[in-house]
Amino acid sequence: MAIQWFPGHMHKARKEIEKVMPQVDLVIEVLDARIPYSSENPMIAKLRGEKPCIKLLNKADLADPVITEQWIEYFEQEQGVKASAITTLQPGMVKKIPDICRKLVPHRDVTEKDIRTMIMGIPNVGKSTIINTLAGRVIAKTGNEPAVTKNQQRINLRNGIVLSDTPGILWPKVDNESSSYRLAVTGAIKDTAMEYDDVAMFAAEYFLKAYPQEMMERYKLKELPETDIELLEAIGRSRGALSGGGRIDYHKVSELLLHEFRSGKIGQLTLETPAMAEVEKQKVAELLAEKEELKKQKQEQEKRKRSGKRH
Repeated sequence: MAIQWFPGHMHKARKEIEKVMPQVDLVIEVLDARIPYSSENPMIAKLRGEKPCIKLLNKADLADPVITEQWIEYFEQEQGVKASAITTLQPGMVKKIPDICRKLVPHRDVTEKDIRTMIMGIPNVGKSTIINTLAGRVIAKTGNEPAVTKNQQRINLRNGIVLSDTPGILWPKVDNESSSYRLAVTGAIKDTAMEYDDVAMFAAEYFLKAYPQEMMERYKLKELPETDIELLEAIGRSRGALSGGGRIDYHKVSELLLHEFRSGKIGQLTLETPAMAEVEKQKVAELLAEKEELKKQKQEQEKRKRSGKRH
């Protein structure tokens, strides 16, 4: 299931970004360390072109540190990209960002001109908190609801760096089904956009394979269930998420699992690895090529129909 979510202000944001980008020296892209691939906006790579980029893997305190290191190595294989794991709970980490900016744009120090940066990222990834920490004052609105920032704003950090903030933009369509689910699991997509129980089942299936020990410990399970539904049932029984007649309340247990993942109560869990991303990128490329081919065939048929009518 591909998600389409492109509110008006996001379309407007893209237009504004395209207009401002030629004046920008450096792009800062904020990613969710638990889903670095799924939270990476493919539009940003197109919009920034050859400009250097810092990829900040935020919420690193909630992510698997071993996999976070793999992601940093993976991103830094790309020319002009510097990746760094941070958490806004440690302001000292955030305050190192200007130093990284200066290293990536050394010629600006020589000319004594401000480094013009643009900070971007999907909704609910912690971008506003990063801006407020860098500025040392509350400038950007923060909130757990996706899509809080609506307008672009320029912030002079008064340390040789000027930030252009942008609204959190999702690309027009999330073609990768797994990415849609991961965005929903982390809360980047509003909970009303997808079936809660479906999202929890996707998470449960992954946790069983990737983090069986964490599941056993957190929910005090004597043995590991074999399927996603069995895991949800076991959690429901363990936590008393039951409805009338002692039946499992699937909505309640889904809510419980997702909230405990998002808050880090289960442990430091990451939902994807670079190896998984490579496989999925290939699948998405094939899917898009197929769609393009079908579109061409349809256009050809329409053409033939029209020319047939004229004769």
